Order: sequence, then structure tokens, then C-alpha cells
Amino acid sequence: MKIGIVSPYAYPRPGGANSYIRESYSELRRLGHDVRIITAPWGDDPPAQDVIQIGQAIAVPYNGAIGRITLSLRLEWLVSRMLEREQFDIIHHHEPLVPFLSMQILDSARCPQVATFHAFGGFSFSYWAGRPIGNRYMNKLDARIAVSSAARHFISTYFPGDYRIIPNGVDVQFYASAKPFPEYQDGKINILFVGRLEPRKGAMYLMEAYAKLKPKHPELRLILCSVGPLLGRLRRFVRQNGLDDVLFAGRVSDVDKARFYKTAHMFCAPSTGQESFGIVLLEAMAAGLPVVASDIHGYKRVVQRNVTGLLVEPKDPEAIAGALERLLCEPPLRDRLGQAGARRAPEYDWSHVTAQLVELYEEVIRKRGVR
Repeated sequence: MKIGIVSPYAYPRPGGANSYIRESYSELRRLGHDVRIITAPWGDDPPAQDVIQIGQAIAVPYNGAIGRITLSLRLEWLVSRMLEREQFDIIHHHEPLVPFLSMQILDSARCPQVATFHAFGGFSFSYWAGRPIGNRYMNKLDARIAVSSAARHFISTYFPGDYRIIPNGVDVQFYASAKPFPEYQDGKINILFVGRLEPRKGAMYLMEAYAKLKPKHPELRLILCSVGPLLGRLRRFVRQNGLDDVLFAGRVSDVDKARFYKTAHMFCAPSTGQESFGIVLLEAMAAGLPVVASDIHGYKRVVQRNVTGLLVEPKDPEAIAGALERLLCEPPLRDRLGQAGARRAPEYDWSHVTAQLVELYEEVIRKRGVR
């Protein structure tokens, strides 16, 4: 098949949806399919292999993070010319209601089109107010996918219909085989956080929990593989409270991120909500780490309570500290949860996830009778 994958998030910029796109692209290519990624560049993003750049991405606040919309005075002409040249068998959109790239492709393409919905959150004014226009584009889709029951619940609140759940994936072997950083294998117990430093990811609550634990447990170290608007506030908190052994690793490569997972003894995901799935949970489990995560809708499909991890109330530093201390003081529990996560992670390997995507592609193509 020739497959077009549409990213509204300035691929290959970091982010959950773009990670999904990158991994599914690689697996589809490995299976012998011809794949192109269609996106809008942001700033001076250079061209990349099999990436078609159209228009220009503009950053806007969205769902507690930063989203991007695509603008171009020639968008209709650029999309039509691209579709005529590429002749896709199927097009796979991600968050197709993010203006305006997917909308234009949905209007112009004649091949089957499917879409994956990643987001989860509270009330969405843009979805609520945009239902008349949104329904017009949703009705052009041959199939709808949600990455979790949380994502399905969120999108179907505004746009009811049939949504097939095909989850996020993880490259299990990549994380399982990574080598730890020897300089941090020094007898300290490493707690790892991976995620953007923005309010909904909850890093401040983890830092407050660490401040409660550190005086009692000087052997602890906190590692944050992250950047974002809260970095300055977190650094000030560390200075003001005289906290030792906090490593701000910054934005790291995928290889180094995998190595940090293998360096850690436990992983913490203290998000406050608005998470549809949690790819970082899969990465931690693939690396064999026990998980402490917020008890939120989007995480419950991945983390099994008291089996692969401990779930705590969101926005509660005391609860986070209590769960981390339990793992610290009970090494057999730490090992049991980590081993259970490592056994569960292969269920989400990209080979399995992509096989489900291909099955859906073939299904909608057969229904259209275009192949």
C-alpha cells in the first residue's frame, strides 16, 4: 500500500502523536509499505526523508499544552498538487480537527481516509462550538480510531460514532536492551521523570514529594529528562530547599532516554489529568521499571494497580511520597512490579499495534472497492 500519514504537529517535533507517527511509519516501512508523512513545518524545520511539508505551523495553546495549526494562502492548491502526485491508497490523519491541514486533505482526497484521536481532557469549547463544522469532516472518514477508552470517551462526547481502540505502542527491545549510565550506578536509588515540564505533567508535585523524602532517605536521586516552562520554577525550588541529587538532564535523545530508564530504579508519572494513554508508562514498563502514576482515566488501561505499578491521587505530594517510599523500602515489591510490567509491555509492541492498523487499512480499502 501507499500510505499517507498526516501530522498537524510539525513533525518531527517532539510529542506523543509525533512519536506514534514515527514508530508506525518505521514499522509500516519494515513491512514493505510505501509511506509518506504530511505535515506543516514550524520555524526552520529542515526537510526529512519521506516527509512532505505543506504550509506553515503556528503554535497555539491547546488542552493544557501547545498545539499547532497550519496556515497557507495556497493550502488548497498545495494539497491538491500533492495528492495528484502521490496517489495514496489510504490516508491516516492524526487529530484531524486541528486546523487546517487535515481538513483540506479530507476535502480534496478521493482515497479512503481514517483518523486517530489521541486527546483526553475536560470540557472542550473548540469541539463544542465547532460541532457543525467538525461533523462535516468527521463524516468524510472511513474509520475512526482512539488510542484508549479515555480518548474514545472524550471525542465521542462531541462527535458520537464508532471508534476502534488501537493503542499507542512501544519498541520493547529498544528499551529492554538499553545500557544504564555507569556514573549513576553509584549506590543511590534513582527516581525518573520523563515528560514536558508543564503544569499538567505534574513535575512540581513530584519535586515536593522528593523534598519530603530526601531528608529521611539521603540515598535518593531524582532525574528529570525534560524541558518546558516550569524548568525555572523547579530549579528555584531545588535551590530554596537545599535539595541535593536532583539531575536536570534536559531534552535527551531517544537513545539516552532509554539509557536513563535503565539507570532508574523506579519511574514516576504524576500527571494531573488530560492524558489519554501515557506512552512513557509503556517505555518504563519495557525497561522493567516499577511505576508510580496518577490514578487518572488515561493511565488505568496501561498500569494495573498493584500489579505493574502503584496508582496515587493526582496533585497529592504526600501520596506520591508514600508510594515512592514504599517502593524504596520494599525491594521485593519493586522487583515484582517491574517484572510484571516487562511481561505486559510486549502486548503493546509496535509490531502488534501496526498489524492492527494494517488490518484496518485493508478493511476500509476493501469496503471502498478501490483495490
